[in-house]
Amino acid sequence: MYETMRKTLIVTNDFPPRPGGIQAFLHSLALRLDPDRVVVYASTWNRTAEGRAETSRFDAEQPFAVVRDRATMLLPTPRATRRAVGLLREHGCTAVWFGAAAPLGLMAPALRDAGAERIIATTHGHEAGWAQLPGARRLLRRVGDGVDTVTYLGEYTRSRIAPALSPAAADRMVQLPPGVDEKTFHPGSGGDRVRARLGLSERPVVVCVSRLVPRKGQDTLIRALPRVLSEVPDTVLLVVGGGPYEGELRRLASTTGVADAVRFTGSVPWAELPAHYGAGDVFAMPCRTRRGGLDVEGLGIVYLEASATGLPVVGGDSGGAPDAVLDGETGWVVRGGDAEQTADRLVSLLRDPELRQRMGRRGRQWVEERWRWDLLAERLRALL
Repeated sequence: MYETMRKTLIVTNDFPPRPGGIQAFLHSLALRLDPDRVVVYASTWNRTAEGRAETSRFDAEQPFAVVRDRATMLLPTPRATRRAVGLLREHGCTAVWFGAAAPLGLMAPALRDAGAERIIATTHGHEAGWAQLPGARRLLRRVGDGVDTVTYLGEYTRSRIAPALSPAAADRMVQLPPGVDEKTFHPGSGGDRVRARLGLSERPVVVCVSRLVPRKGQDTLIRALPRVLSEVPDTVLLVVGGGPYEGELRRLASTTGVADAVRFTGSVPWAELPAHYGAGDVFAMPCRTRRGGLDVEGLGIVYLEASATGLPVVGGDSGGAPDAVLDGETGWVVRGGDAEQTADRLVSLLRDPELRQRMGRRGRQWVEERWRWDLLAERLRALL
């Protein structure tokens, strides 16, 4: 399957060990390409001694070459563009994949002149925000005209980004969402051990796995909890993840009178995430749109990871989040920020084991049919 893939230069500011969803997305796909035909050009990220050591260890462990720019933020400056052109020629690459279209895709014309025959630019949630701003729209249009294909996560991001592109570039768009490792996220992933360690073995558990920021909706879950507890006593909200909103969430749980029913785990290692999903009976993240539509959910891979684990999901209606939920089949989509509607859906699921099992099975099936990494990597290889 590798024979027809051009040798590819991946140009990205987002790459591990820098943490984040885009970083994990790019790395997971890169690992599924022919390692002898991949070269990564990425930012340094962390210049501290500890950060440099971590980056060096990570790069040495990769099956492909990783070249780090001296900058902590890789931008399409003349210097960085010259470096990318030099790497393209040095390694004999004839394809380029921009890990994030904006703004690195502005390098495309120079790389085309240097011999790139195929150029792919991947968009995420932030480009949907760019598309709403006049100056940024013009830059996106330049990117679209300079590359062969702009990829998108789901229908929401496509509908926002396509109008900013020229008609020809919009017609060339192809969906390339993040995937799920169904062998890592699966029923029986170790949730019982997490429940036992936290003393939750006999209690109904609503789990939310996400960075703690206002958009994700952990506060909505806390506001929904009094109603849930009135109908399903002993329910626990398990909040998995860290972030700047944790202090506010703890205060909200206290003032709402549900502090004893909320457990914060803080950040957990990636290897332990499948077991933390599995510790729940229901997964919920009622995300909402903020800042006039500029702060939105691009897709919501956490819903698909929960589905792969066999959980029904309650998702918010922000941005592309509904693209990751089959409403009424794998779970439900609720109005972001609506605590009452969220509580209704949680109570329905917690009180009906058969419904939970049916939605969990359908979610697992959907992931296996559409969202596996190997299927998406094959799509990327075809584009390259």
